[in-house]
Amino acid sequence: MTAVLDTLVAVRRTAMDLLARREHGRVELTRKLRQRGALPEMIETALDRLTEDGLLSETRYLESFVSYRARSGYGPLRIREELGQRGLQRTDIELALRESGIDWQEQLIDTWRRKFSGQLPADARERAKQGRFLAYRGYSMEMINRLFSGRGMDD
Repeated sequence: MTAVLDTLVAVRRTAMDLLARREHGRVELTRKLRQRGALPEMIETALDRLTEDGLLSETRYLESFVSYRARSGYGPLRIREELGQRGLQRTDIELALRESGIDWQEQLIDTWRRKFSGQLPADARERAKQGRFLAYRGYSMEMINRLFSGRGMDD
């Protein structure tokens, strides 16, 4: 049974329930509340109040998202694109990526080792296959080429 979101209290309660599960960005939370039938003016008021109370934070959402996706083996290009699609500001995304403290080359090596068992490509076909996979995951060609040339691996 879905709750009727016809009061400010109901909208706030639903938003808090969503935030209790995981961090959300303002745009994402707005979309979810609209899907549940909340009026736009109620949504804005409720989200403004949640932001004032410190329960809704774009910064926390960005940190959480970057960390989660990096642990899942995704690189900065893919994460940047996904956050942009979620309606976040480009400058905020760049700041979150810079301040994440993640060594992206190390993340690339870890992702590559898990997928390809640490076997450098033996021929052009295998190199292309590995390169496509890593590029799809969001790593730049510069980083991938560094890995394949052995410059990215210190151990």
